[in-house]
Amino acid sequence: MHRAVPIIIPSLEPGECLINLINVLKNKLSDPIVVVDDGSGESFQWVYEILKQLDGCYVIHHTENKGKGRALKTAFKFCLDNFPDIIGCITADSDGQHTVSCILKCRKALVEHQASLIMGVRNFNGEDIPNKSRFGNNLTRFICKALCGVNVSDTQTGLRGIPAQFMRELLDLSGERFEFETRMLLTARGAYPIFEVPIETIYDSKDNHSTHFKPLRDSVRIYKIFLSEFVKFMFSSMSASAIDLILFAVLCMAFDDVTKYFVIISTVLARCVSATYNYLINYKMVFHSHSSHKKTTAKYFLIAAVLMLLSACAVTGLTMLWPNLTPIIAKIPVDIMLFFLNFIVQREFVYRKR
Repeated sequence: MHRAVPIIIPSLEPGECLINLINVLKNKLSDPIVVVDDGSGESFQWVYEILKQLDGCYVIHHTENKGKGRALKTAFKFCLDNFPDIIGCITADSDGQHTVSCILKCRKALVEHQASLIMGVRNFNGEDIPNKSRFGNNLTRFICKALCGVNVSDTQTGLRGIPAQFMRELLDLSGERFEFETRMLLTARGAYPIFEVPIETIYDSKDNHSTHFKPLRDSVRIYKIFLSEFVKFMFSSMSASAIDLILFAVLCMAFDDVTKYFVIISTVLARCVSATYNYLINYKMVFHSHSSHKKTTAKYFLIAAVLMLLSACAVTGLTMLWPNLTPIIAKIPVDIMLFFLNFIVQREFVYRKR
């Protein structure tokens, strides 16, 4: 039995190239094509009226511009409600950047890898690539890999193959505009393998390529997503340190007249409370883990013990190499480096979805 793979095309103020694209697609595929008019206005309705006459082409209208993310979610819901047995869907842009052959390549990849997120990735090394596009892709690739642990060739490609189950999960994902595709990529991390398909890189002009992407506004939204995990991790770590220090001071005053081991007891009790707090904040708010607490707790405290040992050894080594260096001064650069290491290890080892 043939299982459909709907082609989803969000559009804003389209031209004849969208009509031509869909006409060729209809000659190549029997899959439904879902076009979302994201508030294009009256002067562009002639395009949609032509598309409505095509067999198997469905047009959904937004009365006002709501953004690409919302247009995609509108189409996901329509497909899941009307074509319940689909393998997944292919998303493509309406501005001529994605050829029929590239769409077919991604469709084939999704059929062969039905549990993977398919990414149609462009090559940004050609001489005809706009400089701002090349720079933007290189920057987002680096930040995405460094801060989020996701290594892909093209973070902002609109040509993607999305499994049906992932489509359902994405309906409640935040993000209404271009940042939605970034959130999609990070949500897939550890849950859906990412399979890259090389596609053509097409721009209508090297110096003045037309696009609805607003470089400043939309880039800020995207980079805020990349930075959010790291910023929340910083808050979690700093607040845990504050709790540890305050509790240590309070417990020292409480046990000072009780036992001569009050420093050791206060240190252990304060660290147990602050570490538990830090673990739960990282589990729920930073890395949004769904792993069992049994596994993540064991990993967390193992890493904590290893990092504590590394810190002690590094500080000792530095003070031995430079006798005039005090342990407190030596501890500052050591713990800064271990902080970044801790972030990466917790993201990739302790809380990572599998």
